[in-house]
Amino acid sequence: MGWSDHYRRRDIMDTALARARHDEEARIPFDHIDGAREVFGTEENLLLALHHRWTQVLTGHLRTYVAGPEDADDVPGEGSESHGDHVDAVSRAWRAAVRRNPTLHAVVDANVERYPALRRAHQAELRMLAVTSGLAEPHEPHDEAARIGATLVALLRHRDTVRSSNRTTTAERWLRRLGRLASSA
Repeated sequence: MGWSDHYRRRDIMDTALARARHDEEARIPFDHIDGAREVFGTEENLLLALHHRWTQVLTGHLRTYVAGPEDADDVPGEGSESHGDHVDAVSRAWRAAVRRNPTLHAVVDANVERYPALRRAHQAELRMLAVTSGLAEPHEPHDEAARIGATLVALLRHRDTVRSSNRTTTAERWLRRLGRLASSA
C-alpha cells in the first residue's frame, strides 16, 4: 500500500465516523460512502480497520497511564500493594480514550457483535485490559480474561453513568444553596 492508498483509507474511515456521529445507533452508511466498497470491499473490513484505529488509541493511552500491554508480566497481581494503582490507571486510560474518541468507540462498540472477526478483536481488547490492569494473569484462559475485562468495562460504564447523574444532583444542590444564601442576604 502506497501513501495515496493510506490517505484514501484514512479519509474513508474519517467520513464513516463523521456520518456515524449523526446516527443514534452509531451505524455506518457503508453503501453511501464514496469509495468505501472499492477500498475496503465490505463493511466488515471497514469496521475492522476502525477497530484497529481504536486499538491504537487505547494502547497509546494505556502506555501513557500505565505500562504497555507487553509489560503485563511486571504488573503486580491482586495481592500486591500497588494493584489498585494499575486498575485505576487502566480505568483512567480507557476513560480518556473514550472521552477523546467518542464516535470511534461508539461505532466499534455498536457493531462488535455483527461480525465474528470484530468479536475476536474485541475479545482481545478485553483481555488486554484485564491483564494490563492486573485483574487477570497473561497465562489465564482467554475466555476468562475476556470476561474479567468485560466486567471492568461494564463497571467503568456504570460508574460514569452514576457520576454524570450525581453531577446533576450536586449542581442542583449548589444552586439551591446559592439561592438560600441570596435570599438571606
